[in-house]
Amino acid sequence: MEATKKIKTKLKTTSLCKNKNFLFLWGGSAISLFGLQIYMIVMPLLIYDLSQSALAMSGIRVMEILPNVLLGMVAGVIVDRVHRKKIMTITVLVQWLAIGGILLLLLSQGIQLWSLFLLGFLFSGSGYFFGNAYHSSLPQIIAKEQLTEANAKLSFMDTMIRMVGPGITGFILAATTFEGTLFIQFICISILLIFLTKIRIPPVERQNTRNSFWMDLKEGIKELFGNKLLLTPTIAILFVNLASSMVIGVLLFFAVDIIGATESQIGLMLSFGALGGLLGALAVKKILNYIPRGKLFTYSLVIEIIGFTILIFANTWWVIGISLAIRTFAVSIVNIIYLAARQEFTPNHLLGRVSGTSSMLMKLAMPVGLLFAGIWAEILPIRPLFLITVVIVSIIFMGLLRTRFYQVT
Repeated sequence: MEATKKIKTKLKTTSLCKNKNFLFLWGGSAISLFGLQIYMIVMPLLIYDLSQSALAMSGIRVMEILPNVLLGMVAGVIVDRVHRKKIMTITVLVQWLAIGGILLLLLSQGIQLWSLFLLGFLFSGSGYFFGNAYHSSLPQIIAKEQLTEANAKLSFMDTMIRMVGPGITGFILAATTFEGTLFIQFICISILLIFLTKIRIPPVERQNTRNSFWMDLKEGIKELFGNKLLLTPTIAILFVNLASSMVIGVLLFFAVDIIGATESQIGLMLSFGALGGLLGALAVKKILNYIPRGKLFTYSLVIEIIGFTILIFANTWWVIGISLAIRTFAVSIVNIIYLAARQEFTPNHLLGRVSGTSSMLMKLAMPVGLLFAGIWAEILPIRPLFLITVVIVSIIFMGLLRTRFYQVT
């Protein structure tokens, strides 16, 4: 207890730029995120190359979301029970093995759709556990007053990499093979493993050490549902994610099969789209000086509606890029506001469980949206699907205007 108090006192006097734990965590995750951009582009294209199917491409997105839905609350309990550095190290090691397995299958020419889906599930599931432990550990290594600044910095780096990563990946793919591109991701994960050895994270101070696993689970659920100010944006994001997943599930298929975009153009399109997220991360702190975060969160949905509307009329890859830029500007602001609020309003010994439960809820409908979009694209024109997303997000926006979260937060 005394050691923990000394750590908290030190955090208050240490800037983020001098906090070695934060810098190693930030830097390692940034390098790993660049590798993730490779995965996000290579996997759907590899599956398209094997199957020529929009449904199969949507399926791999389901494998990325499904661990969150199935394991969200369980992961939260584990993150609150086990040392968070240990969780991050083990899960990154599983990702390392998953990407290594895909590489070996490609090199041996034994790759099949089922193996990609299985290894994709392991990769994404491990990544979810890592993300929960990662965000839950932030309040342990930085001061509470620095959380908004830290999340803005993380979001800035995230969107910067999302901006340049796909473009670089597109050029790498054009110059080499799937194997060569995935090997770069393999190196990125290896670097993250090394960085994790340099990080010191204090243990979680649990209040009820004798609780059963089920009691811990219930405690996290009770904490989230008892906090209406946090529950309201969680439910809103759930339905926004449903709408967004319909777009995510068919976007690359739409760009490749309907628009005729090349691999390099897809990379540039996604990089261009990420520019909006970068601007959102830069602007959010200044905007919050003039607009309360509940209202900013709510009006950001209007910006998302504009982005989805432009996508309805897109006929070239760069118009899709503009649509994505507008939308990711809003998504960046929404995510920063939500993450900071969740970290500030939740006791740290419950943060893993609240994060797991809320994250599970927010992504609960995404597999449904992804599969629905994939089936839709197989038998119907894609553009009306984008109109449906506009209608859903518009309804959510109007509903938020009536909530206490909008009025007082």
